[in-house]
Amino acid sequence: MDLDAFRWLLTEPGQALLVRATQLYVAHAGDPVRTATALRRHDVSPEHAAAALTQVDLRARAVAKLGDDAARMYFTPEGLEQATRSRVATHRAARVAFAAPDSVLDLGCGIGGDLVALARAGLTVAGVDRDELRVAVARANLDALGLGGAVQVASAQDVDVSGFGVVFADPARRTDRGRVFDVDGWSPPWDFVTALLARPSCVKVAPGIPHSLLPDGVEAEWVSDEGDVKEAALWSPQLATARRRATVIKGGGLVSVTDEDDPGSPGVRAVGRCLYEPDGAVIRAGLVTAVAAGVNGGLVDEHIAYVTSDEAFSTPLARSYEVLDELPYKEKPLRAALRARGVGRLTIKKRGVDVVPEELRKRLSLHGEQEATIVMTRVAGKGTCLLVRPF
Repeated sequence: MDLDAFRWLLTEPGQALLVRATQLYVAHAGDPVRTATALRRHDVSPEHAAAALTQVDLRARAVAKLGDDAARMYFTPEGLEQATRSRVATHRAARVAFAAPDSVLDLGCGIGGDLVALARAGLTVAGVDRDELRVAVARANLDALGLGGAVQVASAQDVDVSGFGVVFADPARRTDRGRVFDVDGWSPPWDFVTALLARPSCVKVAPGIPHSLLPDGVEAEWVSDEGDVKEAALWSPQLATARRRATVIKGGGLVSVTDEDDPGSPGVRAVGRCLYEPDGAVIRAGLVTAVAAGVNGGLVDEHIAYVTSDEAFSTPLARSYEVLDELPYKEKPLRAALRARGVGRLTIKKRGVDVVPEELRKRLSLHGEQEATIVMTRVAGKGTCLLVRPF
């Protein structure tokens, strides 16, 4: 979608076409080919029809990330892919608002998803992006949702940030050749990020960022949404409240655990009645031992992120399983043990072992009526298969 076509879409005729395209999309059950064919019967130029259909399709895809707002917002394919999930952005905006800054600048604002969350948190917001189309989309999104804020075309490295209370940045970590893992290849690069963190700021980074890269005094917060790790956020010393934090967001709210909640390693112990699989954010933050302490348990292996305990707890920081039995780890006796139990539908979880669940499931060739879950991992350094049942 080009800039001229998008600007036309914001005009009165463009809005009317967008409504018509949405109605046709619903009438044809989301079939883009049938929707496009029906829309072309309304004497619409190919460029304008394509712009409207692109928005209708992207809005439908955006619901999973942005909820009800998606129906009123505007997107580019790349912008939607890179946009922060609304619940994650809302959590981050609440943390920024708690610091009570007078204003927030979003460097590299993209389509404006984070600007929306920051503005809704009651903050005065401004955003810049070097792409003119993304800036136009971000401005349209603020307007569509009735939110204030200024957006303009600029490179993050050329902006004077001194007049803003807090600066938020989301460095680009993808090029035409794919994802960039070297922090010096980000745009803006790592030296810009570290300089920015010397003042009140928050920088969104990849969840896989090494702990060794974290500057002194900076808090690293790993955030998951419904079990999927979505990002890490670096909080400058002025905004930090811990060194490492894991925040787990689920339908009922969120919970955080920090390095201050971690009493240190409780040690390795024998597998007990319960097995706990820590959330990915907890693992990334290096806080598995905090989960172990919270369930009065220990680790199954010093190098494996599974926790075991004799006590049953419900915790949003981990998935909980009852350990029913230990099965043979080798494939042939494992198949015999599962067939003897009449298992036909098998969930295979694994950690720290060279097992491909899809391939193993196919080789086991089970046909029973029962359903089961097994965990293949190392216990005290030895390959082990546990038959478990989710609590």
